[in-house]
Amino acid sequence: MKKRLTRAEKRERTREELISAAESLFTGQGFHATSVDEIAFKAGYTKGAVYSNFESKEDLFFAVYEQRADQVAADYERAFREAGPIAGSERIVSEAVQRRGRDDGWLAVFFEFWAHVVRRPELRERFAKIHARVLEPIASGVERWVEERGIELPVDARRYTVAVYVMMLGLSLERLTQPEVVDLTLGPQMVRFAFEVLEDRGDVARDGKKEER
Repeated sequence: MKKRLTRAEKRERTREELISAAESLFTGQGFHATSVDEIAFKAGYTKGAVYSNFESKEDLFFAVYEQRADQVAADYERAFREAGPIAGSERIVSEAVQRRGRDDGWLAVFFEFWAHVVRRPELRERFAKIHARVLEPIASGVERWVEERGIELPVDARRYTVAVYVMMLGLSLERLTQPEVVDLTLGPQMVRFAFEVLEDRGDVARDGKKEER
């Protein structure tokens, strides 16, 4: 006998189906080009169902972004735990590169929405908070790594993480228009280079301390 869903379970299922439909349409045709009516139709609900679960189309996009951000954060945390910051970061970047083509639609709408929130302070703040979820496990991993090796960062771990992460986002954006330049190897190579620079910095500092003795 099929289990009868509670009202809360039905609401949650409706919400998840709307998020799934929104993600498919956003990545397929863009944020601005997608209407609430289209999302409702694709999910098999009325427009009223959308607005009973989400305040706006932006709110629905944030729900999509939150799911993706939480998954990426979990992937980074697992990769760092299993392989360390260098190999873990390379693994994540390599996996992302392997998804090229499949993830291009998401990258395009992600940058489109980023530009959309820049001039809207209330949306920009919410976007930044979700974005920070991805950066947190990376910054924590970098902080532990430099402490273990006695490396002194030129800036704090979070700022360093933001700088490296933005470089990778920039490469992702550039790849959409220059795939012959940003090939399968460039992202992982740049991640390793960023960490090797820190390792060299730590080696120089340790050698300097030895000479002082």
